[in-house]
Amino acid sequence: MAKGEISVTPDGGDFVDDSNKTGLAAKGGVAIWQAIAESLRADIAAGRFPAGQRLPSAEVLAARFGVHRHTVRQAIAALTAEGLTYSRRGAGVLVTAVPVDYPLGGRVSFRRNLALAGRLPGRRIAAIVTRPADPREAEALGLAPGALVHVANGASLADGAPIALFQSAFPAEALPDLPQALWREGSVSAAFAACGIPDWRRASTRIAAELADAAQAAQLGLPSGAPLLRTDAINIDHRDRPIEYGRSWFAGPRVVLTVGG
Repeated sequence: MAKGEISVTPDGGDFVDDSNKTGLAAKGGVAIWQAIAESLRADIAAGRFPAGQRLPSAEVLAARFGVHRHTVRQAIAALTAEGLTYSRRGAGVLVTAVPVDYPLGGRVSFRRNLALAGRLPGRRIAAIVTRPADPREAEALGLAPGALVHVANGASLADGAPIALFQSAFPAEALPDLPQALWREGSVSAAFAACGIPDWRRASTRIAAELADAAQAAQLGLPSGAPLLRTDAINIDHRDRPIEYGRSWFAGPRVVLTVGG
């Protein structure tokens, strides 16, 4: 192979040899996108692209490495699949922060957990609707089939980046003013307090693994099929009445769930 020459693999992937003009560390024919991904990993590890910072555009990186934008996008897709980067509409591709250590115990507060981890908590409520409970919600909340529930959907954020999607169902008869309180307060704990529930605790949490569908992936800035950790939780009030059945889908690369003793 001549100096700086690029060969093509049978599946169409570019290869680079040791003399390639980009200066990428390649040995024995490594796909260019893999070498670019490794170079960007090193940049992130060295702090040249700190957490929360936007990566240079595909055009800028293509010029840096002397390749097509498609090749750069392959490299970035690999980093996103590993959880090192994520995409946000209107903001481009950003560097992921260190995974959040998220404790699951007798009283689970998203805001408190994020604050303890040194991260800025946020919650983006997309919708709150009142409708008949589905069978799973009715069973979890101890309601008669078809009883009304308030259902809130949205995303949980850490430092402005989405780390989880949530769906919570609340008994409408017991908590008639919950929707207004939740819109106003933005916090479930604060909304409970506003509705006359001074204290509550976690009764149970179940954890399962799932793969992100296209809609979940788009909302979390992950590739479709990325790993998610789903939690199904029931919270009860000071009289041991179920007041919330919540499901959360955590972005696997961004969260570590810790179960206390």
